[in-house]
Parts: sequence; structure tokens; C-alpha cells
Amino acid sequence: MTKPFSVLVVDDEKEIRDAIEIYLKYEGITVVQACDGIEAIEKLDEHPIHLIILDVMMPRMDGIAATFKIREQKNIPIIILSAKSEDTDKVLGLQVGADDYVTKPFNPLELIARVNSQLRRYVTLGTYEDSNKILNLNGLTLDPEAKIVEVNGEAVKLTPIEYRIVELLMNHPGRVFSIQDIYERVWKEPSYNAENTVAVHIRKIREKIEIDPKNPRYLKVVWGIGYKMEK
Repeated sequence: MTKPFSVLVVDDEKEIRDAIEIYLKYEGITVVQACDGIEAIEKLDEHPIHLIILDVMMPRMDGIAATFKIREQKNIPIIILSAKSEDTDKVLGLQVGADDYVTKPFNPLELIARVNSQLRRYVTLGTYEDSNKILNLNGLTLDPEAKIVEVNGEAVKLTPIEYRIVELLMNHPGRVFSIQDIYERVWKEPSYNAENTVAVHIRKIREKIEIDPKNPRYLKVVWGIGYKMEK
């Protein structure tokens, strides 16, 4: 199995996070920690993550809601941790997109075995994607590691917000994102009357990446729906 992999451990109890981290590090796996679902989603945008271990019962955003939200963007394996012996959490977690579950208190060796099994399946079945690979759409390139966007080899100076919009759209070429989706994924807050804010940033991006901003080649509007990056 190719290493190193990074695992996001999400639990509101620091002692549990630290204990899991010790076992994962022994396997040569890098660990990122989060204390609830909201922080987990933030960490996913900040780090290349290949698998998530996610507790169910957490404040702010629980594991079920977080799994549902993560599945809107990511296809990485998710292992649910449940403190309850009932089947309700397990079934609900699997229904919203989790790949496996472990019941607390858990055997650390069993958890690690399940982590390695999910990572092998993730890579072998071809769903693994290198989150640091350079994206290229007909001359428009984005290097997620260097945080650089280029058009036909020429670097483009984007603000952090502009960069995140371009990155979101380039990661899903041809997919139409509504203004609400773009705002909530990029700004990380609820969308209230965000039309003008997003439209201004789209206009500025076009001025920087398009030869003719009024007749864009890359960043297209789908009237009444939203925006997409042309394949």
C-alpha cells in the first residue's frame, strides 16, 4: 500500500483522538485532528486527507451530519465511531455515505485493520485521487500545492477568494454550481443575498484568466442556475 497516507481523526474527546493518532503513526500514517464536524470540513480544505475516522456524538455538527456534508464533495473512505451498541447510528451512518463503522469501546488493532483495509480498497479500486495533482483545462492550470494559477504558462495573480473559486470549479469541470453553493463552499458561511458578492468575484476572475472576458472560454455562466468551468 502506497504511503504516506493522511487520516483525519474527528472526536470531541482529545484523549481518544490522541490514542488513535499513536496507533496510526505507528503504521506510518500522518494524522490530522478535529474536535467536531465543522472543524473536520475545514480541515478537509486545508490538508490532503485520504480517510476519515468520525465520531457520531459531537457538539455543533455530529458525525452523521458531517458525513452527509462531506459526501457532497469528497469520495474518501469514512469510518464511523459509535458509542452506542444499537444499530441506529450504524445504519444511518452507512445510509448517508460512511464506508464502515466501529463501536466504542473499540479494539485499536481492529480499528487499524479496518483503516488499512479501506485505504487499500480506496487505492485499488481507483477512487483515490492525488489532491496535489496539477489541474489542467485547455491551457488553464492550477497547482494546488504551490497555489498558482496559470493561463498558457503565464502566472495569474488571484486573491485567496478568487483562487478558491477557481479551484472549486476546476476540481469539478462541467459541473454547474449555484451562487449559494459557491458562496458557502468558498466563504464557509451561510449564503444571504450573496449574488452580487459572487458575481463581482467572477467578473474579476474572468478579467484575469480570459482573453475576452465578455466571451469567456473557461468560466461560463448557466443563466438562472450558476457557474461552471468549461471542460
